[in-house]
Amino acid sequence: MTRTPSPQELKIVQDRARSVGAMFLARVRESGNREAYRFPDAQENWHSMTWAETGEHVFKLAAGLVALGLEPEDRVAIASNTRYEWVFADLAVNSASLATTTVYPTTVADDVAYILADSGSRVVFAEDDEQIAKLRAKKSELPEVFKVITFDGTADGDWVIDLAELERLGAERLAQEPDLVEKRIEATSPDSLATLIYTSGTTGRPKGVRLSHDGWTFEGAAINAGGYLSADDLEYRWLPMAHSFGKVLLTTQLEIGFAAAVDGRVDKIIENLAVVKPTFMGAAPRIFEKAYGRIVGMMEEDGGVKLKLFRWAEAVGLEHSRLVRAGKPVPAGLKAKHALADKLVFSKIRARFGGRVRFFISGAASLSRDIAEWFHAAGVLILEGYGLTECSAGATVNHPDDFKIGSVGLPMPGSEIKIAPDGEVLIKGPHVMRGYHNLEGESASAVTADGWLATGDIGELDEDGFLRITDRKKDLFKTSGGKYVAPSIVEGTFKGVCPLASQMVVHGNERNFVSALITLDPDAVEGWAAHHDMAGKSYAEVVSSPQMHAEMEKYVAELNAKLNRWEQVKKWAILPADLSIESGEITPSMKVKRRVVEDNYRDILDGFYTSA
Repeated sequence: MTRTPSPQELKIVQDRARSVGAMFLARVRESGNREAYRFPDAQENWHSMTWAETGEHVFKLAAGLVALGLEPEDRVAIASNTRYEWVFADLAVNSASLATTTVYPTTVADDVAYILADSGSRVVFAEDDEQIAKLRAKKSELPEVFKVITFDGTADGDWVIDLAELERLGAERLAQEPDLVEKRIEATSPDSLATLIYTSGTTGRPKGVRLSHDGWTFEGAAINAGGYLSADDLEYRWLPMAHSFGKVLLTTQLEIGFAAAVDGRVDKIIENLAVVKPTFMGAAPRIFEKAYGRIVGMMEEDGGVKLKLFRWAEAVGLEHSRLVRAGKPVPAGLKAKHALADKLVFSKIRARFGGRVRFFISGAASLSRDIAEWFHAAGVLILEGYGLTECSAGATVNHPDDFKIGSVGLPMPGSEIKIAPDGEVLIKGPHVMRGYHNLEGESASAVTADGWLATGDIGELDEDGFLRITDRKKDLFKTSGGKYVAPSIVEGTFKGVCPLASQMVVHGNERNFVSALITLDPDAVEGWAAHHDMAGKSYAEVVSSPQMHAEMEKYVAELNAKLNRWEQVKKWAILPADLSIESGEITPSMKVKRRVVEDNYRDILDGFYTSA
């Protein structure tokens, strides 16, 4: 049976704020002297800011945008990595009843120009001179962009001004009209446009997803209704704020009032976790895959007694985890073994994440069940959720007290999930987009007349209402033998058995067997090479070596042992470089552009079948 939200949960959702600006104003008034944000300076020293201080900065920025002449629902773009200034800019945009256009900092100049022109953005927050250079290169194509505001870049006092100048303009305007921002917030309706997020997509031009204030306030209220976060929590936020997952963490913070430590540098995550010691963090699966690969790889490299102890602890932890998750009693002997394993091994793993994490939230892509189980065995709970940009990020999520590993959880209170006859997941609720910008035809095909969003994902609901995603509808393929294969299941299983793995791209549509392209994690490869007399050799040299090929043979065999016969990978190759955003093979949210990869390595794929 499907779990029904309690009346209390539904009341929290129904009583939500009218807009993101209203959420922010209420939070500043309620939590003024409590910590809101932490952020590092250039010397890696962390600084803190209260909600009252945040409110002062944001209101000046919002008033500054109004002083520039922007009208309600005008678009203001942000092209920057995740940092506290990104958050302040976004809050200012929404508090001024404007709409944020998100731009990934890795976006090339041509696509930046397309997004800004298509969205009709009039002002751009640009992080630094690199982002400003893209705008200058395309200035003739952006006649509507009349002002650029930079965080760290070089201002010219004309087209480009800095954040301090915008605050100065805002302070002058507030001196004349002290309640300017409050009036803008009051005039913002739940249906007003809050955000235009351009999906990176796997082919063609990005599409602008129109998301309302009501969708974001619903997300924050629905997560609050779950009751698993409080004002005393501390979030570590590194996720791209240009992605819907980052934005939903912001509106959840506004709803609940916890503090967030903000730093978007991916290479600093582990180091910063030890310093910040957060209680929770949102992340894409790649972060957990890398952590798993590094920990397991280090143990295998050390070998000997250390490796034997580690493997013993793994086995004990997994047995303990399975009993706990099944609600079965844990025998006294296993309890004692688990306590020892925790003291000798698992506590050290948790210490790598700061030692205070209650849970991680995984989204944006599919998480390997094996990796989720491994972390749970180590006492690290990963709550997998599911959603799309088209539904303001979150549609379902597991709960710390009510979760199923391998599922993406239960629907948000106040929303609905159903499965279409062909297996496609359909979503309905206030968080569903208002359509694609300037694309009426595609909007009509994505959202039905009665409000159901067609997700493009294949899934199933179990007897308790938990959703399980099996694959993307367009990624499922059928072999020439007539058997259907879900590539994401094969790929996720591989990441769970191979600690060296970065990506696997499974191929086989209308072919007589399944093949795969494999990439390995460069950091893991470097560690492996050092213990196999290959220290100092390049990534390409190591992955093409007979030793690495033999290592992968072992892991592919382990993978195939877990699969049905028709799913098994018969031929494979290790690519000479990892997939990257720069090469266009993965999106900024770490989703593989399957068709791009297949096109780039068509000769290898065709060779598998020609030689067969």
